[in-house]
Amino acid sequence: MLLSPRYKFLFVHIAKTGGTSVRKALEGMRWRDPWYYPMFLCSRLSHLSGHRIGTKLPRHAKVIAAQELLPKEHFDALFKFAFVRNPWDLQVSSFHHIRRERPHYLGGNETFEDFLRWKLDPERPYQYHVDTSITLQTDYLADLHGRILVDFIGRYETLHADFETACARIGIQPPALPHARQAKDRKQDYRSYFNDATAELVARHFARDIELLGYRFDSD
Repeated sequence: MLLSPRYKFLFVHIAKTGGTSVRKALEGMRWRDPWYYPMFLCSRLSHLSGHRIGTKLPRHAKVIAAQELLPKEHFDALFKFAFVRNPWDLQVSSFHHIRRERPHYLGGNETFEDFLRWKLDPERPYQYHVDTSITLQTDYLADLHGRILVDFIGRYETLHADFETACARIGIQPPALPHARQAKDRKQDYRSYFNDATAELVARHFARDIELLGYRFDSD
């Protein structure tokens, strides 16, 4: 999550949706925000205290966390936005990311199919780096009653164009988006990773995202 009091925006960072590129593009604006320095100091104090003073919004916090922590008039005045991604493609991206950077979280599963079945097993113990990517994307965008709280939802599939739209809403010239890391051994077409059974596993788990965000297995 990235908050800018000066530019009055809140970026809700959903894992594996291009958010790291968006954060890097916008983080340079922090140095021009006079609120950044007291926010940084509070963040350090929060870290040293074990986050007991509640001043830091975590990287992948849901928008409802900001709604609860910020004054209502301040929260309501923010331009709140996020990016989402086709759930099937997101799972392929997550598999390659974990295999490349945190292979000990694969649970001993070497293939995408085995990893996906293990990952979506409700009896599996919770693991942050695994479970972040199977939390419903709409959970990041809504309150406890399911009401969408963000003002703009961009898509990973049209990241550059939608980022420019978000910047226009903020009132800034869009900074260049850095290139996200790509797995060198990843096939470009996510559909090739699935069979009918595993595609249905994702369809069931992410049914609400698929319905509300308008994704399909064969989305371009």
